[in-house]
Amino acid sequence: MEKSLRVGVMEDRGDWVHDSSVDHRGRPPSRGATGSWKAAMFIILIEFSERLSYFGIATSLMLYLTKVLQEEMKVAAKNVNYWMSVTTLMPLLGGFLADGYLGRFSTVVVSTVVYLLGLMVLATAQLSPRLKPDHSLRLHEVLFFVGIYLVSVGTGGHKPALESFGADQFDESHPAERVQKMSFFNWWNCALCSGVLLGVTVIVYAQDRIGWGAASVVLAAVMAASLVVFLAGWRFYRYTVPEGSPLTPLLQAVVAAVRKRRLVLPADARELYEVKPQNIKKRLLCHTHQLRFLDKAAIVEHGGGEDAAGPWRLATVTQVEETKLVLAMVPIWVATLPFGMAAAQVSTFFIKQGSVMDRRMGPHFVLPPASIFALSAVGMIATVAVYDKVLVPYLRRATGGERGISILRRVGIGMAFAIVALAVAAVVERRRQQSPAPASMSVLWLVPQFLLMGVGDGFALVGLQEYFYDQVPDNMRSLGIGLYLSVIGAGSFLSSLVITAADRASSRGGRASWFAKDLNHSRIDLFYWLLACIGAVNLAFYAVVATRYSYKTFRPGKVGDDKSAGDIECAAAA
Repeated sequence: MEKSLRVGVMEDRGDWVHDSSVDHRGRPPSRGATGSWKAAMFIILIEFSERLSYFGIATSLMLYLTKVLQEEMKVAAKNVNYWMSVTTLMPLLGGFLADGYLGRFSTVVVSTVVYLLGLMVLATAQLSPRLKPDHSLRLHEVLFFVGIYLVSVGTGGHKPALESFGADQFDESHPAERVQKMSFFNWWNCALCSGVLLGVTVIVYAQDRIGWGAASVVLAAVMAASLVVFLAGWRFYRYTVPEGSPLTPLLQAVVAAVRKRRLVLPADARELYEVKPQNIKKRLLCHTHQLRFLDKAAIVEHGGGEDAAGPWRLATVTQVEETKLVLAMVPIWVATLPFGMAAAQVSTFFIKQGSVMDRRMGPHFVLPPASIFALSAVGMIATVAVYDKVLVPYLRRATGGERGISILRRVGIGMAFAIVALAVAAVVERRRQQSPAPASMSVLWLVPQFLLMGVGDGFALVGLQEYFYDQVPDNMRSLGIGLYLSVIGAGSFLSSLVITAADRASSRGGRASWFAKDLNHSRIDLFYWLLACIGAVNLAFYAVVATRYSYKTFRPGKVGDDKSAGDIECAAAA
């Protein structure tokens, strides 16, 4: 009795986390002993090492394909885009498995092991004399692609599970931790960009001066060490227990609505079915008036027997609202694809531009082409730091909003910067082509386009991460990060399709294609202008979609209590 009283007092003081998470022993987590920044730092460290490895490979991939594997420029660009597409679409599968079956912690561990295997295959192909390209180009090529696609599979589980696992360490129902979570995505991306920065400078320099094999060994060692550190923090983590497919409740709501399509919605939304909040350990959503057809899934059929109350015949208001949230994301996802197309150019044609320019940084140092990517990382780090420490506090005071500006407005600003970056890239590339000696033009001319893309990433990429994590149902958050990554993946795939279409259209009638065997005889500037025009038209469409979007709103009260049992129409008052 006395022990129960002490526990009750501790709960009143907010010493226990009241969401659906558990600690490493399966108990409700202690707020002081688990989660928050003490746990997030272990998680951020392994993200740093993963980005170090990924960008150490990705930024040099175009050069490796053209120089080592001797592919033509347009073939190499397509292969890079296909690899990036697979790498950033795989998280949809990884996120689904993490949310529904494996759990986020287990998914991170398994996917990291697969990632390590890919790095080891790459190192073996690059170091073994019998597997080097000068001995057997075809065998080396096969092993190389096996290695990088194992990295893709590892990334597919690692990225969505790790980022959502990191955000899970902050309790949204706790005021202080909710504010910390908003900063988490900003500082997550600072760590990410720090890994990118070292990947495209130190690792790329090692590839250029020491050898690709040695660099792959270093990446594998760093990844293995970070996995050990990640496992060392297991006592501090808050875990989310998987509850089966996160898509099943959504399908049930759609099927129930279709089966009851002939019924008339009640005039009072309070007549719709909802579970009592004290009976479940889940946050309940407010009812909205969008996609009203789906509300029919929550109509209670009196006298219908057990079948009328079955999961494929009757859905809760929260279940219906979660389905509405996912459907409302579709136009947002589509409207951000041109940004993904723009982002794909940074690691392909932007890098290729730098490779044919004067990269001398003094009498004794030549900048590796892929290291130019560091400018984009610098731009993103600076943008995130200024946004979090300067803009957000000012905008909070000016607007009175907790975020300063809405998530989707932040994304739109980043998309606008990406369009400007493409326009600048087109101007610079045309100037280079018209120069009497294109190879003598300094690589520093590329600084503006890389920095502008970095600023755009600081707004759009961070905003998309937060949007897809925050707005999906709570049991789909790894899948939400997968949706964010799929914007980049689908954008890369669309970029490949645009390259193919532009190549065919520009070469008709015997004319020179925009994509020749080398950059000096190509018209990449026109390709940049094409992407900029697509982005500008799309930005108008995005503005319309974003202004009509309705954000997720929870009913008041803590998980599992009866304080959220009030009016389900709370969204109107929110």
